Amino acid sequence: MINIHLEVDDRKVVQMLQRLINAAENPRPALLEIGEDLTDSTKDRFGSEAGPDGEPWVRNNPVTIVSKGRDQPLTGRGTLMDQIGYQLTGNDTLEVGSPTVYAAMQQFGGTKSEFPHLWGDIPARPFIGISEEDGQKIIDTFNDYLKDQIG
Repeated sequence: MINIHLEVDDRKVVQMLQRLINAAENPRPALLEIGEDLTDSTKDRFGSEAGPDGEPWVRNNPVTIVSKGRDQPLTGRGTLMDQIGYQLTGNDTLEVGSPTVYAAMQQFGGTKSEFPHLWGDIPARPFIGISEEDGQKIIDTFNDYLKDQIG
């Protein structure tokens, strides 16, 4: 009868797994990078005049075109776009948005019957969201972050 005795030194594997666990428990560095990327891609939508899904924004109505002198939705003085930003809550929550009072109305739209103070119906013009390209960049950022952590 042949006896075989194996010893496995798994210290390096255990150390690597612990670094991976630590990284997963603190994704803050990756979220900071993702916040910057999402802020940039959201601001870029004002140039392309399309939502995260690639659908073009509804054009301004004739009254708005006459009063503003142009047909470029959401671009006005640039206030909405300039105030796009992100914030982290704790180490694991990323929020992207705008503190501009009318941001939600532009994102989701609304009707004069729902909101009597409006000058007319406002079509939804989604500018905040995650496009397919954003989604892939998020995955890539997390993959890179985790790879860096396990060395």
